Amino acid sequence: MSSIVLSIRDLQISIGRPLVHGISLDLERGRVQGLAGESGSGKTLTSLAVLGLLPRKATTSGSILLGDDELLGMPRRALNRVRGKRIAMVFQDPSASLHPQLTVGKQLTDHMRVHLGLRDKVADARAIELLETVQVPRAAESLGRYPHQFSGGQRQRIAIACALACDPNVLLADEPTTALDVTVQAGILQLLRDLAVERDLAVLLVTHDLGVMSAIADDVAVMKDGRIVERADRATLFAAPQDEYTRTLLAALPGSRLETDADAGSEAAPTAAEADAVAEGAGDE
Repeated sequence: MSSIVLSIRDLQISIGRPLVHGISLDLERGRVQGLAGESGSGKTLTSLAVLGLLPRKATTSGSILLGDDELLGMPRRALNRVRGKRIAMVFQDPSASLHPQLTVGKQLTDHMRVHLGLRDKVADARAIELLETVQVPRAAESLGRYPHQFSGGQRQRIAIACALACDPNVLLADEPTTALDVTVQAGILQLLRDLAVERDLAVLLVTHDLGVMSAIADDVAVMKDGRIVERADRATLFAAPQDEYTRTLLAALPGSRLETDADAGSEAAPTAAEADAVAEGAGDE
C-alpha cells in the first residue's frame, strides 16, 4: 500500500498572470514535507489550492489527488466534505483563525458535529482529549473559555486541536510559528513533528524560515518565482545545497557559515549535523 496520501502534479496557478509554474509534490503518511521560499514564491498559493481557497479569479490546471479523489475542480459541496475531515489547515495567526466570540469548546465540537455526527458529552470528551493531546493546560476548564484568554502559543495549540478534530489524513501548516514569540516556537514545531509520527499524518509545512524547516521537516522543496528549484531530504539539502538560491537562504540563517558561490572563500560547507545545529539554534534564540 502506497504511503502517498496527497499527490500534486504539474500544478499551475494564475491570478491575472502566471504565479505557480507546474510544481509537483507528494505528501506521505508520518512525514513532514517542507515547502520553503521567500514571500511571493508561490508556496502559500500552493497550500491554498489544495483546499480550494484561492481567490475566485484564480485559474488552475494540473492535478491534486487525495487518494483517488481529484481536488482541482471538485464541486464546492463535495470539497466542503473534504475540508476539516480529510484535510485540515493551520494558519499563520491563531487570533485570526479562531472566532473571538465563540468558546474554545464550541469551536472544537462544531467540527465534530458537522463531519462526525457527534453530540454533547461525546463531542465534549473528544474535545478535552484533543486539548490534552496538544498540551493545553487544564483542558476541561478551557472548553468554556474564549481565545483571547489564552497566550499566543496556547491559541495556536488550540487551532491545531481544531484541525485535528475529525482525524484528517493531511495537515497543512502555513507559517504556523511566524506570529509567535521565538520562545514558544520550538514547542509548536515539536508538537507538529510528534503529531505526524503518532497519528501517521502527512504534513505540509510552509515557511520562509529554513531554521524552522530544519527542526521538523523530513524532506524539503525550495520554491522561487513559482517554481521548485531544489528538493532533497533535510540532511542532504542542509549539507550540500545544489541551487544558488537555496545556498542564499541558508547563508542568511543567523550564525551560518555557508557561503554562496558569489562570495565563497576557502571555508567548507557545514556538515548535515552542523547545519541542523545552526538552524535549530536560530529557531530557539
